[in-house]
Amino acid sequence: MNADVILQVEGRAGRIRLHRPKAIHALNTGMCRAMLDALTAWRDDPVVEIVLIDHAEGRGFCAGGDIRMIAESGAGDGGRARDFFRTEYRLNHALFTYAKPIVAFMDGITMGGGVGISQPARYRVATENTRFAMPETGIGLFPDVGGGWYLSRLPGKLGEYLALTGHRLDGAECLALGLATHYLPAEALDDAKARIAADPASAESVLATLAIPAPAPRIAAHYDEIDRLFAADTVEGVVAALAADPGEWAAAQLATLRTKSPQSMKVSLRLVRDGRSRTSFAEEMAQEYAIGSRVAQSHDFIEGVRALIVDKDNAPAWNPATPEAVSDAAVDAIFAPLPADQQWEP
Repeated sequence: MNADVILQVEGRAGRIRLHRPKAIHALNTGMCRAMLDALTAWRDDPVVEIVLIDHAEGRGFCAGGDIRMIAESGAGDGGRARDFFRTEYRLNHALFTYAKPIVAFMDGITMGGGVGISQPARYRVATENTRFAMPETGIGLFPDVGGGWYLSRLPGKLGEYLALTGHRLDGAECLALGLATHYLPAEALDDAKARIAADPASAESVLATLAIPAPAPRIAAHYDEIDRLFAADTVEGVVAALAADPGEWAAAQLATLRTKSPQSMKVSLRLVRDGRSRTSFAEEMAQEYAIGSRVAQSHDFIEGVRALIVDKDNAPAWNPATPEAVSDAAVDAIFAPLPADQQWEP
């Protein structure tokens, strides 16, 4: 039994309820393992016809992963960090390939690890509280948990934009981009869950009945700019395009990128570009595990966690300090396959 996640069968639904309210339900290794075990048990359980994923109490759906632990491990031998990534990515893959329908309720903050457990679901419910982002470049990490798969499949250059800037989307924007399948008022969620648990076959009609029209997606006003300014093959090219643009929006994006880890931006841009040509989610996760096992022990990640999460001075000293100083060889080394006995598998 893991106190950080509540696992139960309710009616004909298997329920996964994240329960780490003080950490906005950020995932740790034990939570991922417990969820994996539950999914395995429910796979062949005739009572369970559908799986519902939400959070039990407090704000936010899931703010990410156990970043402090990963950084502490990365500063040492990296073993606990690799164990976390290995387990979390197996959970992501199990959800992605699960035979029974899954409904994820992205009510509140849905970032990093929260994206990894909601995007594989057949039904992804956004609300007026949803705040969806992959903000990893700000702490020297990269949009993992399948980010290279999901972001690369967004229209135009939105994947590049979200990966590099960590921009937060609201629920209406998630619906417009296909990151959510339904938009419900938060007050309707308990009713939706109860009705779906009682009659799993009605899940789609229940969500459609309770859905309300979403506000116009604000990001739509910038689609053309995103496609034009984030089209370059390199981070340097994106920065140059933003710097040359006289508009206020471009200036704001440039200011945002100036705060991010240059190495992380290069890794993230390549991840999205490579992700478009991947043919299986397992292949994506194997690549992300190779990257994660290296980045967890990198200077920028340990420094990013120090600056933004531990000391909170918000003044990370990135090294290298500029995109120009991050060599192609350094990025190639991060993406290189792991030795055969260390590779990730489902």
